[in-house]
Amino acid sequence: MKKQNNTVSSNYLDYIPKHNESLKWEKDEDGRVTLFVENKGFFNKLAQLLAKKPKISQIHLDEMGDFIWPIIDGKKSIYDISLLVKEEFGDKAEPLYNRLVQYMRNLESYDFIMLIKE
Repeated sequence: MKKQNNTVSSNYLDYIPKHNESLKWEKDEDGRVTLFVENKGFFNKLAQLLAKKPKISQIHLDEMGDFIWPIIDGKKSIYDISLLVKEEFGDKAEPLYNRLVQYMRNLESYDFIMLIKE
């Protein structure tokens, strides 16, 4: 079973992540990345009216996300990004491939990025 997981991860390493162009984001002077997500739809509008929820949510990334997000350019593969992450964080990034692939899957599931097959 472990061999199958490695195959899935290595195939995923060939994908090229690209930012969702409709998503706004900024990087502050400290290198912190903030994503701005507009809360659309009926239930979100209802929550905004009744529970005073914000129209735009701010999502702050962790240290590794702050590093990864700006280097997602629609050209570098997940493998290319993994080399940069390894160089920046060393052993702190381990298990690198599994962690990075899961991170990209999470970003994709929230429609923050698209994954393009190389």
